[in-house]
Amino acid sequence: MNKTKRTEIFRRWRKQNPHPTTELNYSSPFELLIAVILSAQATDVGVNKATNKLYPVANTPQAILDLGLDNLKKYVKTIGLYNTKAANIIKTCQMLVDLHNGEVPNDRASLEALPGVGRKTANVVMNTAFGEPTIAVDTHIFRVSNRTGIAPGKDVVEVEKKLIKFIPDEFKLDAHHWLILHGRYVCKARSPECPQCLIEDLCEFKKKVKA
Repeated sequence: MNKTKRTEIFRRWRKQNPHPTTELNYSSPFELLIAVILSAQATDVGVNKATNKLYPVANTPQAILDLGLDNLKKYVKTIGLYNTKAANIIKTCQMLVDLHNGEVPNDRASLEALPGVGRKTANVVMNTAFGEPTIAVDTHIFRVSNRTGIAPGKDVVEVEKKLIKFIPDEFKLDAHHWLILHGRYVCKARSPECPQCLIEDLCEFKKKVKA
């Protein structure tokens, strides 16, 4: 795919949705961090149901530590892998208190050192909470990047590097959200809605679904 096509794709997405954002509910970098940790292999809707009950009770590292592991599990038990995630959240909260004065760090190395935080989670927090032009590649973005031809790659790191390289600077801050929303609601895994797709004429997918 050439630069002209990519630029037009993101121009259309920006025109349709000028200020995209995450569908996770949060009001601070810490709330976003916890929501993203919980969201691995879970839906944003499911995470929001849990955090909508948790955050009014505990929405700081110290408050969650005071809540304790067993009580935290009660709030997140509806989410897949909740035992592991709850344990990681407690460890993360302890590290935030001990090493970062209870604040979420805004650099990749410090974020990835937190239990339960990998490259994707770090990218989401850096982009959404701190306005860094990072791109977190999840299953939706991996699929859209390969299927459309925007940034094909054999693994998520390769796709991420190509997206950073190929996406024009003016679109990088919001690219993560446009890509994930497109994958979630239009370019779906099993039944892509090609006839209703905003970029159908620019997409290089060879097996487009006909109307």
